[in-house]
Amino acid sequence: MKTAFAAMATLAALAISACGEDATPEAPGTVPGTGAGLPQGSEPADLDPADFTTKIDNPYLPLAAGSRWVYAETEAGEPDQKVVVEVLDKTKTIANGIEAIVVRDVVTESGEPIEITDDWYAQDSAGNVWYLGEDTAEYEDGKRVCRCGSFEAGVDGAEAGVVMPANPEVGMTYRQEYYEGEAEDEGKVLSLDELAQAPAGIYHDTLMTRDTNPLEPKVSEHKFFAEGVGLVLAVHVSGGAGREELVSFRPGGE
Repeated sequence: MKTAFAAMATLAALAISACGEDATPEAPGTVPGTGAGLPQGSEPADLDPADFTTKIDNPYLPLAAGSRWVYAETEAGEPDQKVVVEVLDKTKTIANGIEAIVVRDVVTESGEPIEITDDWYAQDSAGNVWYLGEDTAEYEDGKRVCRCGSFEAGVDGAEAGVVMPANPEVGMTYRQEYYEGEAEDEGKVLSLDELAQAPAGIYHDTLMTRDTNPLEPKVSEHKFFAEGVGLVLAVHVSGGAGREELVSFRPGGE
């Protein structure tokens, strides 16, 4: 994932009505229908497409069609970049059978695109947001030069991961994506009450996570998510001095 959208479960207990009676709620810390905990490392995720929806309303990562986030990305010694993330009114059926919503991530330098990625997300019945892969392209001088990092859950050993738990708790860990040697991001919940400031505003009681990747063990990033908005700030705390700050947000579905 290139951002928290490209790049971001556990679960709120969910009572559903069946045959006039309440079904047993899912146990906290498990994936619906499996009894297993949140995905870790390379372990297979046995997911039932019937447990998923493209209506993503997790408060820390709401992905309604038409939503749009604009970020400013800076890194010492590198040109400034603009990142525009938009939820498309479009879905894709992933190889593992899950229907996912498409989120487009466009990175530009001086107005010229350098990377365009379609990310695929779906939400399970407990409210966890899953990341199911990406179709990414890198550009130089307006020409596509690489599709490095593209993968799809269910193809060539790639596995889906969780990018936002339904009911985050401090200490939770989860795999965000897994494609051996290419995409192995992992997340951990550090705090639920952080103050974060970005050009778009000041956000109280944000969720702070730490993102790491065993392929880049010296790199660590803290991300801050505000309820009703999503990612508002990302800061490299090791392996670089980059920042990604929310400049503007337009909610979709209005």
